Amino acid sequence: AGPRTTLNEKARAMVGAVPILAVILITIGGIYTGVFSPVEASAVGAGLIIAIGLIARTLTLRAFWAAAKSSVTTTATVMLILIAAHMINPFLALSHIPQALGEFLIGLNMPPLAILGLILACYLVLGCFLEGFAMLVLTMPIFFPIIEQLGFDPIWFGVLVVLTLEMGLISPPVGVNVFIVKSVAPNVDLNTIFRGVVPFWLAMIVTLVILVLFPQISLYLPDTMIN
Repeated sequence: AGPRTTLNEKARAMVGAVPILAVILITIGGIYTGVFSPVEASAVGAGLIIAIGLIARTLTLRAFWAAAKSSVTTTATVMLILIAAHMINPFLALSHIPQALGEFLIGLNMPPLAILGLILACYLVLGCFLEGFAMLVLTMPIFFPIIEQLGFDPIWFGVLVVLTLEMGLISPPVGVNVFIVKSVAPNVDLNTIFRGVVPFWLAMIVTLVILVLFPQISLYLPDTMIN
């Protein structure tokens, strides 16, 4: 165990955390109340952090320059990954692979849940390589009619797809988000990062299975709002 802290030290630490908590509340609250979009919220959050640093006199020109370079490096890494993902999309569109896959799934003599499992497995594999929005634009026109023909709830399917996409983003061998973490923490070995995401990946698998077996969990809030 580490050294014991006094009540006064704990109080000072809580007071010191107030500005950061205020930034979180403003940005998240602004998104949920519709004051600004998520993209605008990131700019608002960055501006508030800079203002706090200037007011507290902890933000020097050298520190600001270092933070700016780190931000540019991380952003460039993400953009390169997204560019590579968009380069794959024209190939998939011209080769008609998604359309052929949809026809293949329809022709299978399998239970609906088994076909759903195959579709989610496709999203898991594609999530390792493609950016989420591009993947949805490419595959939804193929898979969504299949889901409707099978009689599944579209909202439920959307929840499953989003969760599966998030799993793909941290799955080896590509795992886009894993490489983003690597760019932020270059001193950490890539294998260490992949091992670190395993517990979260397994937890998401369990969550996905529960949502498949009990659709009411993901449909409770939408049904409540509609009714």
